[in-house]
Amino acid sequence: MITVLPRLGLSAISAAVLAAVALPSTALAEQANVEQEKQVFEKIEVTARKRTESLFETPTAITSIGASDIDKANISNLDDIGKFVPNLNITRYGVGNAAHASVFIRGIGLQDHVITTDPGVGVYVDGVYLGRQMGSNLSLPNVERVEVLRGPQGTLYGRNTLGGAVNVITKQPGAEEVARVEAKIGSRGRLATDLYTSQTLTDTLSFSASASYKERDGVGKAINLANPEKEIGEEQEFSGRLALRWQATNDLVVTAAFDGVENESGQSPYTIELTDPLDSNDPFNGDFPLLDESMLPNNPDDLATTVAGIESTDYSGWGGSVTADWQASDVYSVKFIASKRSSEYTGGLDDDAVALNLSEFPEEGGADQYSFELQLNGTYDSWDFVSGLYYFNEDGFTSSGPFVFSPWNTPNGLLNDGQTASFGGYGYFDINQETDAYAAYINASFDVTDLLSIGGGLRYSEDKKEANALFPSFDARKYVSADFDEVTWDVNASYQLTRDINVYAQVQKGYQSGGFPPRPFGGPDQFAAFDETKAINYEIGFKGQVHENVSMMVAAFVTDYTDLALPFNDPTAGGGFVTIVENAGESKAQGIELETTVAITDDFSVRSSIGYLDSEITHVDEGVIGIGKGDAPALTPRWTVMVAPSYFHDLEHGATIAVNASYSYRSDMQGQSVTRASEHIDSRELLGFNISYTNAEGDMEVTLYGENVLNEVYDVGRLQQSGFVGVMRSNDRSEFGIKFKKEFWLD
Repeated sequence: MITVLPRLGLSAISAAVLAAVALPSTALAEQANVEQEKQVFEKIEVTARKRTESLFETPTAITSIGASDIDKANISNLDDIGKFVPNLNITRYGVGNAAHASVFIRGIGLQDHVITTDPGVGVYVDGVYLGRQMGSNLSLPNVERVEVLRGPQGTLYGRNTLGGAVNVITKQPGAEEVARVEAKIGSRGRLATDLYTSQTLTDTLSFSASASYKERDGVGKAINLANPEKEIGEEQEFSGRLALRWQATNDLVVTAAFDGVENESGQSPYTIELTDPLDSNDPFNGDFPLLDESMLPNNPDDLATTVAGIESTDYSGWGGSVTADWQASDVYSVKFIASKRSSEYTGGLDDDAVALNLSEFPEEGGADQYSFELQLNGTYDSWDFVSGLYYFNEDGFTSSGPFVFSPWNTPNGLLNDGQTASFGGYGYFDINQETDAYAAYINASFDVTDLLSIGGGLRYSEDKKEANALFPSFDARKYVSADFDEVTWDVNASYQLTRDINVYAQVQKGYQSGGFPPRPFGGPDQFAAFDETKAINYEIGFKGQVHENVSMMVAAFVTDYTDLALPFNDPTAGGGFVTIVENAGESKAQGIELETTVAITDDFSVRSSIGYLDSEITHVDEGVIGIGKGDAPALTPRWTVMVAPSYFHDLEHGATIAVNASYSYRSDMQGQSVTRASEHIDSRELLGFNISYTNAEGDMEVTLYGENVLNEVYDVGRLQQSGFVGVMRSNDRSEFGIKFKKEFWLD
């Protein structure tokens, strides 16, 4: 491990902490109180295969981050999860809206958000699939755990889990009798509070309820607006959840849950960097003669737009679900999940980031979805199986305008001959889509002996999509439809070397649904369907407690992706925009992931992980512009590192002092799937800490915390446009403060 340090390109801090990664450590585990937090090798159960089983016995690469570790690492949103899991990167670009999350696992993900795009990694809340990237950057109060499954999950999770899946699992009603109050105050105007209660009302009925609020000042200002609605990077969000659990009979449990969120924030920090013109004779790709660096604000977090309202964003969403679990017999159980969700957002970017009206795109969108899933599961002798039928419907839209795109706009909007500078044809666009998805699946495992188990699964999926779009270059609204279907499968084997150590091997097939291009500015001919992307993953792994003080999980994998749907620019038809998507490429990802925990003493432990990923595009069809063989997939760092030491000290009167620190590293990467200097994103490393005091009764905790203590400012997205590159900057700046938690046990 130490021999590779010079090749990592790490800083002195990275080199120091990577030595700790060589110490064995396991996935993060949930712990409910101080004593449990010290038990670093307690059994961790997961539901990755839609059945409850030990983390070490699950034959797939999975990280489980529990409630205690979410708190100790100051994790507040889903994008924070991306800092602590190997070969996982969560970023955002979507019209500057903080609710947007682009989840990338092992080189697969999607940065876009328009309604006709589908994510490459599925996000689920209590088994309910979230169809949109916008709104996936969930806040995580009162969550039991987050499970991250790496690699294609086409059998049990189906469509759009090409890179993997992220399961957010909330705390269930009646699991504890408690009322909890949490509050946070910190630098940069940070205020936050969480209220939570879980109570048993009768012998058969229990409920839980939570309410959360958070706010933080911005990092910049819209300097050319007289009365800006928000500061750049400002945060403000309300959210809540209510869940009811009814034990109808000894064998039947029904759970109903309702949640909502209202987010009104400032645009994410955004700026530009000027680049050489692509072709000075082409008006679509030429240099902007009036755009120069002197027009940019001195503070790159400030925004110089003159378009009122584009500096603020909002997102609102709500959802409800009903889950029924029926133990039909000693062998069979039935599970039914029904859900309905709805969301709306506004946002937008002033692409040129200056006072010139060259390229502004105000945007709004929304989606309604509902789904039904019926499972028949069973355990009989040496057999264990999960099977199901699934239906999903989504109806949504994206619209933008009024917007301008003109490389020749002058401050007064006139050319030298007095004519207006914008092209005039650009004003509004809207795009709509409805999806119906159907699936049937079965997954089973068989214990050949007490030590050897084999398993496999099969799934048939079918998508029916209808879309329509109207763009300035269209003579009339165009209507399109397409059907997609795929059979996905997996096979696996696991062997128990000892009581505490397991090895496994698996082969998985996954797919990402086909669709329609999100921005066919070049004309109606570009608004045509592209097919599914497919993946085959080969993986071997090792999991277990290798020593009484050491546990370890290792996964090595090779994944082949075919029929890659590559977005690229057509400079003859609206250049600078993503205009065409074709199944024109192939890629390969190979790497290794190591997660370890070592208990150095009874009170001092170190959790760590390291991921290495070698991923590149191996084939591109002729005619694809801008993307070539050997290019790296977008937003895919080669190295991901996490180190989290924990120390506990018991005071004489029974209270406890806990010190937790965290370090996260992501190496450099490309903002888009192309090797271009302008879209190169530098590496970044983040440090955080918690110093907590817990009283002797264990019901009150006061914590001094620090996030991004070195105030690392880094790029989270870069997109080359005509004459400049748009740069989305990080918003998780340094923050220091105090957290307070008080619990009231209701037994």
